[in-house]
Amino acid sequence: MKKLSIIIPAYNEEDTIYQILEQLKNVVLDDGIRKEIIVVNDWSSDRTENTIFKFKENFPILDIKYFKHEHNKGKGAAIQTGIKHASGEYLIIQDADLEYDPREYNLLLKPILEGFADIVYGSRFMGGHPHRILFFWHSIGNKFLTFLSNMFTNLNLTDMETCYKLFKTEVIKSITLNESRFGFEPEITAKIAKIPNIRIYEVGISYRGRTYQEGKKIGWKDGFRAIWCIVKYNL
Repeated sequence: MKKLSIIIPAYNEEDTIYQILEQLKNVVLDDGIRKEIIVVNDWSSDRTENTIFKFKENFPILDIKYFKHEHNKGKGAAIQTGIKHASGEYLIIQDADLEYDPREYNLLLKPILEGFADIVYGSRFMGGHPHRILFFWHSIGNKFLTFLSNMFTNLNLTDMETCYKLFKTEVIKSITLNESRFGFEPEITAKIAKIPNIRIYEVGISYRGRTYQEGKKIGWKDGFRAIWCIVKYNL
């Protein structure tokens, strides 16, 4: 029976980590695919760790692997730790907040299970799925970064910065990753675009964005870093 490795990078997410783990517990994957949940605590200073331990204690039957960095390294570094320990045939990244809906995993799995795709991006900017209305300039920034990335990669993605990227695990494990923070998104996109005959698909997903008061962490400095990463890893 095949397995999906779900990597959750977590930094100061005590308010939402229990809820996202509960959502993952309730998700039923197509074709009888099992779930492997890999939580990487990036040296949280709040009660994120205690909340994770509480969930593991309440639901011991779930396959949850827990890792903790010895200091704060960044989201990209947490993802790299998760990839290293993933044992499933497929792999997806799940933010620890509630912006993305795990019930949509089957939408992303479908092109792979049907034999069409090796990688599937979940786009917040296509399809008829619900989206919370928030920041105009944030959406413009996302679309600009996607446009710039597409210029270099010659892909026609609509949402390069999406969290939901589902990979055949053998593909993501074959790539050397360097970015420790939010530069992961443009770096991985640049590197998969260079793989001969790679099949990349995109499906529409919903999105419940957070405000900065609610805990959103990405900022304008990360946008400039993303531009640098687009240029660096494509050239």
